[in-house]
Amino acid sequence: MDDKIRKLTILYGSQTGSAQEVAERIWREARCNHFHGQVKAMDDYTVSELIFERLAVFVCSTTGQGDQPDNMKKFWKFLLRKNLPVDSLRNLRFAVLGLGDSSYVKFNHVAKKLHRRLEGLGAHALCKVGLADDQHDLGADAVVDPWVQNLWNILNIMYPPPVELATQAVSFPSSRWNVVTSDVILSNRTEWLQWEDNSSLCPVLVNQRITHNQHFQDVRLIKLKSSLSYSPGDVVMVRPQNLPESTEQLLEILKHHKLHYLRPDTTLTILNKDDDMPVPPALSLPVTLHQCAQLYWDLNAVPKRYTFQIMCNFTTSELEKEKLQELISAEGQEDLFKYCNRPRRTILEVLSDFPHASANIPISYFFDIFQPIRQRAFSIASSPKAHAGEIHILLAVVQYKTSLFKPRLGLCSNWLASCSINNHLPVCIKKGSFTFPLDKSIPIIMVGPGTGVAPFRSFIQERVCSDSADSDTLLLVFGNRNHMADFHMADEWKSLEHMRKLTLLTAFSRDQPHKIYVQHIIEKESSLMYRWLERGCWIYVAGNANNMPAAVRNAFVTVLQDKGGLAPQQADDFITSMESKGMYQTETWS
Repeated sequence: MDDKIRKLTILYGSQTGSAQEVAERIWREARCNHFHGQVKAMDDYTVSELIFERLAVFVCSTTGQGDQPDNMKKFWKFLLRKNLPVDSLRNLRFAVLGLGDSSYVKFNHVAKKLHRRLEGLGAHALCKVGLADDQHDLGADAVVDPWVQNLWNILNIMYPPPVELATQAVSFPSSRWNVVTSDVILSNRTEWLQWEDNSSLCPVLVNQRITHNQHFQDVRLIKLKSSLSYSPGDVVMVRPQNLPESTEQLLEILKHHKLHYLRPDTTLTILNKDDDMPVPPALSLPVTLHQCAQLYWDLNAVPKRYTFQIMCNFTTSELEKEKLQELISAEGQEDLFKYCNRPRRTILEVLSDFPHASANIPISYFFDIFQPIRQRAFSIASSPKAHAGEIHILLAVVQYKTSLFKPRLGLCSNWLASCSINNHLPVCIKKGSFTFPLDKSIPIIMVGPGTGVAPFRSFIQERVCSDSADSDTLLLVFGNRNHMADFHMADEWKSLEHMRKLTLLTAFSRDQPHKIYVQHIIEKESSLMYRWLERGCWIYVAGNANNMPAAVRNAFVTVLQDKGGLAPQQADDFITSMESKGMYQTETWS
């Protein structure tokens, strides 16, 4: 068979790294199925070459208000060109897998649009578009796993491997890169790795807890000194590092490694093995084991199934192998979820549970079992006009209990909380999903419970500094548990309310016997809300992605029914129309 036919190009659009991880998984499995081809971000691919492709898989997430990930925007813009012939991709067979979150109105919007556009250009779909959902009990894998397996079934029927390949036993996938160890001490060790995101190092000016000391939730206001330019609604991207105790735990585990004598200052040189999987810029120079443990590998991450496959392949213990085989089998997916995903068991804890496996994994596979530390996004909580030369971050320190004894810690929030004054953070600015109207006479309703109030602090401060803030055009609905414990920025809001620059409504769920949330306040103040809706207001909702966004939307639908006399479907259609016009925007996170 022509080698060109067995070429499979895998392209991804990924904002947080999840779509990239799935794309790289498909790339690994492609090798085992005797396909070859590159895997890269869509914007790193020469899109004009798409007309020459025979087979392609696209994996993409959806961000903000149904937007493309940053590393897919140029690719998508090219596909939307009106002068492209309707049959320009007639030779292409493709599959699209979307990673989304059904708490968003435009669930997997990008994947659906990409699938339709490719068909509109004459390409032929191999299968239905996959719509993975983070809100599923088993997470995105509930859709990803069967979708990927179905893809291989289809491809191997349509493009059966030649006899000489079909009879070859499929070996275990090789590591993505070669790694050479050395005891030569690096003379040019740097404090930070050189990632490709062009981050700037910004010193911490303030790291202040703003919730009551007795309150269960530690919420921080962190102020950074920065000359970076930004606008209200933008986000600051922060790449954290592992906490010292996690780094030391990994180094302790690796003291018992059977194949390599590893010390914290052991030098690792990472080399290309396959041109389709190049070494990233962060690893282009030699690094120490300690640097990888502190700055590159995410030691807090919940491991993927491939990690368990690697461990099963290399463990020297029959007991461990038997257990690992159960967990990676098709029948063992619920057991794997109960062991790993549901309790949020970290990669370090898994390695500790299987000591014979962790002691025998070749070091080159470390870059397969450990995920790289990803950037985290925070809505900027300051206005450049109000706080020139500063960036403010409002964050809740993530710490929670599962069935495991040790509390689960969010990597970035706990690292940020531990930072001292003058510590430097690697940050960069990205455009946020919120877009605010230029016409300052348009009334704005902002619903921001908890740290969801962050982007609205930026926007309100900007309006105040522009002398365009008043209580007839700015309405903030804030909610949390207790007025005295976690009323974020209370003095600021009350001062603006007193000066008639802001209309403020609050909901504190635990200050009375019955719980009151932001949606209840919207319904309670239905007359006020309806007057603002009649005036053509824009509505913004930010905060946790669980039940709040849908509950708030339903509350506005109820307002339209009760005060506007609309039928249920008419009221829902009214909000849907606002969403399509950008007048109702949501920015939520898990």
